[in-house]
Amino acid sequence: MSLHVFFRQIMFGVFQVDEKNTLRYFNYSDFVTFVKKICNMKKTLIIGASTKPERYAYKAAERLLESGHPIEMIGRREDVLFDRPIKTNKIKIDDLHTVTLYLSSKFQVEYYDYILSLKPRRVIFNPGTENPEFQELLSKQDIEYENACTLVLLATNSY
Repeated sequence: MSLHVFFRQIMFGVFQVDEKNTLRYFNYSDFVTFVKKICNMKKTLIIGASTKPERYAYKAAERLLESGHPIEMIGRREDVLFDRPIKTNKIKIDDLHTVTLYLSSKFQVEYYDYILSLKPRRVIFNPGTENPEFQELLSKQDIEYENACTLVLLATNSY
């Protein structure tokens, strides 16, 4: 089979690869579901991450992963959450879609330049993190922002 034919068949939902990397046939509706999931993955940086289950940043990390979104996390202490590191330093992240903030406005100032340098498509200001000063800077850089709750956005399929 030629590569061209192989990719056409993938496009039309003929093959799938299982957990053992075995190529199998599957139906078109499964394929559409698969493509929608891949296309809707939004790499997200959580600033203010925590390993405490009662914290909303923890719950957001959990729900983002459950929804298939890749995450990076920055917090006050280095740790591991859901087998992913929480870093304390400002890390370089390529192809970042969303930054979701769990820091009050007074602690956001040190992240202004960092977040702007990442050029995310949007920044979510969760309840209690709203910051008109930073929102103005984001607007000047053509970066969308929302005063919204990440958990609600995920629960309503609006993320």
